[in-house]
Amino acid sequence: MVRVRADWVLPVAGDPIRDGFVEFDEGRIREVGRYAGGEAVPFGRAVILPGLVNAHTHLELSFLRGRIPPAQRFVEWVRPLLAARREGPGPDDPLIVSAAESAMRQARSTGTALVGEVSNTLVTVPVLRDAGLAARVFYELIGFSGGDAGLKVADARARVDGMGEAGEDVRLSLAAHAPYSVSPALFAAIRRDLDAHPGGLSSVHLGESPEEVELLQEGTGPWRRLLEELGHWDEAWRPPRCSPVDYLDELGFLDGSVLAVHGVQFDGGNLARLRERETTIVSCPRSNRYVGVGRPPLEQFYAMNVDVAFGTDSLASVEDLNMFAELTEARRIAPAVSARRLLRSATLVGARALGFGSEFGSLEPGKRAALVAVRVPEGVTDVEEYLVSGVQPDAVTWLDEATPNLQLPESNRR
Repeated sequence: MVRVRADWVLPVAGDPIRDGFVEFDEGRIREVGRYAGGEAVPFGRAVILPGLVNAHTHLELSFLRGRIPPAQRFVEWVRPLLAARREGPGPDDPLIVSAAESAMRQARSTGTALVGEVSNTLVTVPVLRDAGLAARVFYELIGFSGGDAGLKVADARARVDGMGEAGEDVRLSLAAHAPYSVSPALFAAIRRDLDAHPGGLSSVHLGESPEEVELLQEGTGPWRRLLEELGHWDEAWRPPRCSPVDYLDELGFLDGSVLAVHGVQFDGGNLARLRERETTIVSCPRSNRYVGVGRPPLEQFYAMNVDVAFGTDSLASVEDLNMFAELTEARRIAPAVSARRLLRSATLVGARALGFGSEFGSLEPGKRAALVAVRVPEGVTDVEEYLVSGVQPDAVTWLDEATPNLQLPESNRR
């Protein structure tokens, strides 16, 4: 049994606790409360909170870090990405694996306990298992034209099932890429697979760029031109002349088991429909800025009471996988949203969206003792606001059964 105490404990499920403690044993939280004496490992000027949740990333793209330049328009960013993947190493190349391993270590070191990993190859599944990082892996399918959608999904399901039991910490699902890259038939086939696997989840990039909206409204624009160049355009496809949210809802794809990633182009009507369908939005504001799609309407997301989680997206569009940096960007663009709601999004909402709500995301008895301590400077009185204002990686310490042997920095003691 280990008991740790600090100037603050942030349960997420309740108010911050001044002079709090967390007790845990065999990897599970036993008790959380206000410290009233007794043996405990002191962390002094620090806040203990649950590990963060990165609800959307692409670890298999980590080898592209620094290779894809920022763009003013989304398709201008996509073109070099496609070229780099086409001309780059194969999925099992040691470069892909080592870059993914490095990215996972970075995510872990900056306080991330759980990730939503989107993969086109499943190369990261054994890497995640070996790293001990909990994850929902979305095996992402693409296919706008041609082929048998049912067969494609059946093959994907066989491949997922063929991975064997990934264990309770690495769970696999099928996902759709986006409305401009997935046909109506493929969306329907993925939905059937989701319905056939109770407790399953799916993911889709939705409402990310103005070009996506133009394609669905008019059937024209940069996405159509790119699909034609790649030989993937379907001449039989007709634009639904509606928003991305309305399109997928009319296809019967959206519900509480689906994560809608990005949502930069969503309006109030879209948000009302997502709220009705209990679909979680995963926002990636730093990546949105990098790829030129604009600023997500975060304040409107929260004002409409839609569930919001956060992700970093991949190292092809963001400089690191530090979720505290993502929270800092969220605070910058959504000053009207409370720090408490932002932190809840990066912990409990994300954990629930990935199907790990009973395990991660808050400090409650019975949940995993996935705890981090963040060093807090002297004079901080609003610890929640501090956590969304630029926490540096060297301020983060993981707590586990080895905690009693930690040598705490002198500046952290009191």
